[in-house]
Amino acid sequence: GVDLSSLTVLGGAIGIGLGFGLQKVVSNFVSGIILLMDNSVKPGDVIEIDGTYGWINNLRARYASVITRDGTEHLIPNEDLITHKVINWSFTDSLVRIRVPVGVSYNADPHQCIKLLLEAADSVPRILKSPAPTCPLRGFGDSSVDLELRFWVSDPANGLANAQSEVLLKIWDSFKANNIEIPFPQRDIHIRSMTTEVMPVTRANPDPEVV
Repeated sequence: GVDLSSLTVLGGAIGIGLGFGLQKVVSNFVSGIILLMDNSVKPGDVIEIDGTYGWINNLRARYASVITRDGTEHLIPNEDLITHKVINWSFTDSLVRIRVPVGVSYNADPHQCIKLLLEAADSVPRILKSPAPTCPLRGFGDSSVDLELRFWVSDPANGLANAQSEVLLKIWDSFKANNIEIPFPQRDIHIRSMTTEVMPVTRANPDPEVV
């Protein structure tokens, strides 16, 4: 004499709730299986996703463990690795090219500057000799001659910013030793009107640098 219609409605509601609740779990689980099959990311790879840069420690059924350079471990759902844009720095090989833009004064010799930039890159142990560093002239800017030093490293897991910083310090020391100026933007100021307090000073000192 039990009315089963109420149990049917209750069971349907529970089924719908479980379906929505397990949707992400099943999606991450299936995404994990896909990642294991296509081998697009694997433990040891250096990846970047949504601003997180680090190497994959391990792959689990629902998430991937990514450890950053500062020791923080991020648990990234497998679904994000499938649906989001992922930069895999070591997918085909571990070689990574770093670009360092450098501006020099128009008074400097660009041929000498390029030579010094290449020497600075060669003096850093992490920089590869093959492929060799290059330094093309990119253009003539408003305040500087624009160069770009390009070099390769084979260990992105050890960080890219520290390799770039070491090269920049070498460039700074080399430019200082050879009296090469790194310019900064300069602007001309045209005064259309001035107060009565400033006018006597400008008349007494017409040189704008003195004022």
